[in-house]
Amino acid sequence: MNRNNVQHLYWRSGFGASPDELREFSKKTRKEIVNQLFDNSKQTMRLDVDTSEIIAVIKNEEKLSPESRRKVQKLSRAKIIELNVKWIDQLTSSRAMLREKMTLFWANVFVCEDNNVIYIQNFNNMLRENALGNFSDFVKNMSKEAAMTKYLNTKQNRKLKPNENFARELMELFTLGEGHYSENDIKESAKAFTGYSHNSKGVFVFRKRQHDETIKTFFGKTGNFSGDDIIDIILEQKQCAQFICEKVYRYFVNDNLNKNHVKKMVEVFYEDYNIEKLMRFVFMSDWFYHEENIGSKIKSPIEYLVGMKKLVPITFENEKQLLFIQKQLGQILLNPPNVAGWKGGKSWIDSNTIVLRLKLPSILLNDAYISKAKNGTSDQMIIKKQAFKKQYGKRFKTQVKWDSFNKTYTHVDIEDLPEHVLCCKISKRTADYLKTLDKVSKREYCVQLMSLPEYQMC
Repeated sequence: MNRNNVQHLYWRSGFGASPDELREFSKKTRKEIVNQLFDNSKQTMRLDVDTSEIIAVIKNEEKLSPESRRKVQKLSRAKIIELNVKWIDQLTSSRAMLREKMTLFWANVFVCEDNNVIYIQNFNNMLRENALGNFSDFVKNMSKEAAMTKYLNTKQNRKLKPNENFARELMELFTLGEGHYSENDIKESAKAFTGYSHNSKGVFVFRKRQHDETIKTFFGKTGNFSGDDIIDIILEQKQCAQFICEKVYRYFVNDNLNKNHVKKMVEVFYEDYNIEKLMRFVFMSDWFYHEENIGSKIKSPIEYLVGMKKLVPITFENEKQLLFIQKQLGQILLNPPNVAGWKGGKSWIDSNTIVLRLKLPSILLNDAYISKAKNGTSDQMIIKKQAFKKQYGKRFKTQVKWDSFNKTYTHVDIEDLPEHVLCCKISKRTADYLKTLDKVSKREYCVQLMSLPEYQMC
């Protein structure tokens, strides 16, 4: 497989490839490379922060007092920040990069948030564990997570007083899409999820006395259905496979759907809802490597940040600054905007975020400085820290491991650096601009390249 295709695969299934990986995999077949991707992601490495202090508070009281509840909330807020930063690190460094990328994908399909770090940590690890497994098991596990039962009010869904929130979003946003079910389907399926709850430790509890045992009619079938039965019936609808395959295509291939390619994906997925089989099919397909799909997607803020950290290792002295950047870019891990999640695509870029994206590499990696072009050319690309500080009101303190970058790119000629840093074809204007640059060092040139519009693409 040629180097461009390897780089494309590694950006879509992860967050880029190192020069050594590009050299190694360029000698292998597509099947060998794809097999290794999945082999590396067979094991699940949980994402955990220390919650012992919170657990100790919960253990000591059957029902939390107002004071204890406030303490748990305060501890959780700090731990959720820690979990956010730890997830960024795991996305950056995990050998199981495909599983991590899939976890990021599913987090914007089964959208959920919670202010209890134990619940949201469990939910995040549930996504990770099921990311490449069976979709039926995945949806059933998701429906029983404490964070989800709280987020979509399943906990308040009781016999004779059903709450329809989860039943509606299960079909509209998680499995079928709007317009592929009736209002009666929502009402009937909500009854099937009555009694779903959890204890204070976030463990699923089925409260049988709260469950509606009456006969329900759902998608033309009649019976005393449970929540799992409802999910089984939903998955019988081919529209479910269509809905998920379209999401997969937009995320991993192209924002613009190719109906023929999606149709082939649906045939594979609908057979047994095996997520790994579906992703293997996508990565092995010739059309995945077509020119119109390479470098065609705008990096999400998290893809942008993680890609930067993989290219040049960087740590923040104040972890809250990493969350501040996520907020300014428009995507905070563990904090979706609503139950529909982030729209993605062109919505990632507006007049404010593009300015920040173009400035951020120099701010974080090079003390707010971009080398000037050669004498006689414009220095409009120079960015001053004072201007950034005035606009965003923050001063970032980072530790940048340029030694690691220099070691990784030792055998890459400075003229070839664009091929490693950029994932899409560059415009003539950019090509002409690059010729004017005074290539002082790989470090300086790297910052220059990361400050281009083309760096926003993958």
